[in-house]
Amino acid sequence: MLNLYMALLHEIALTLIPHIGDRQARKLIAAFGGAREVFAADFPALMAIPGIGDTTAKALLGHRVLDKAARYLETMQKQGVRILSYRDPEYPKRLKHCSDAPLVLYFKGATCFNEERVLAIVGARNASLYGKQLCQQLIEALAPYRVLVVSGLAYGIDITAHRECLRQNIPTVAVLGHGLDRIYPSAHRDIASQMLANGGLLSEFLPGTRPDKANFPKRNRIIAGLCDATIVVEASAKGGALITADIANSYFREVFAFPGRVSDPASVGCHFLIKTQRAALITGVDDLVYQMGWAPANVVHENERKGELIPDNDDISADAAKIITVIGNTPMHIEDIAAQTGFPLTKLNTFLLEMELAGYLKALAGNMYSL
Repeated sequence: MLNLYMALLHEIALTLIPHIGDRQARKLIAAFGGAREVFAADFPALMAIPGIGDTTAKALLGHRVLDKAARYLETMQKQGVRILSYRDPEYPKRLKHCSDAPLVLYFKGATCFNEERVLAIVGARNASLYGKQLCQQLIEALAPYRVLVVSGLAYGIDITAHRECLRQNIPTVAVLGHGLDRIYPSAHRDIASQMLANGGLLSEFLPGTRPDKANFPKRNRIIAGLCDATIVVEASAKGGALITADIANSYFREVFAFPGRVSDPASVGCHFLIKTQRAALITGVDDLVYQMGWAPANVVHENERKGELIPDNDDISADAAKIITVIGNTPMHIEDIAAQTGFPLTKLNTFLLEMELAGYLKALAGNMYSL
């Protein structure tokens, strides 16, 4: 327990050092073998790391930041906040595959971020009645698919999505642009409280962090990174929904958008995403599940009922059989398959394509594969 505490303490401390972002923090940890070892390094060793300057090296050598991290850690433990290090098996695995994923996340609630199906639903803050109804209809239709829904607790589409998830008993998580010690906007405090029982609140920001404007684009990358796909229900020409969609595209995740009336300013953003091929057009849940290759949660494949993970085929190679055994009944990211099989990604890509064409595997969104 002491080792775990010290690891978390030093990881939080790393996030407090000015000019060390998530990528740089992971580079330092990789170079020295751990966050604790980073703070134990001497000045010449720190200066030898690309991107580390004199000021940053001196900040790492001081102990003041460790004292500050200890106070934060104590506060969050008292508040019942779960601290998810990127080393933690419960850290969201989809997000972990993103190069700018946070080193540490803070969570209140009860859910698993590594469910088989995770969707982001985002849209305009000043949503129209049409947009809100689309959002409600979509979530109601998603109920049989055992989906975790992620959004941002903002006015408009976000809060409509969270509220409808609560009504349908679908787990839902809000990613916040501030610390977990406050709710913004405050009008959504009751909804946020209800979400803790089946979903929750997630942030990369420490207690005391205000909902400053610059925090929300950072928040949007987490929404996109957590999910297999992002759905834009309604969006104007500019705004957070389009930022989230662009980030999802950069992560090679699926993006979908609902069309609206050609003259409606609230649909300009969706139409832009569709006509520039940054999002696929959907009109309802049938389009979504078809493109994602989803079946309702109560549909059990024959081979799963029989426990037959490896096809009865004498021609299947030992390498293909190994991949099938590793994947099992749960969809898996290509990097996880590579880690467990030991195959290089270049070789694995060839195997996966051949197995998909042969009908053994199905390629899903976000570099995920299932039998």
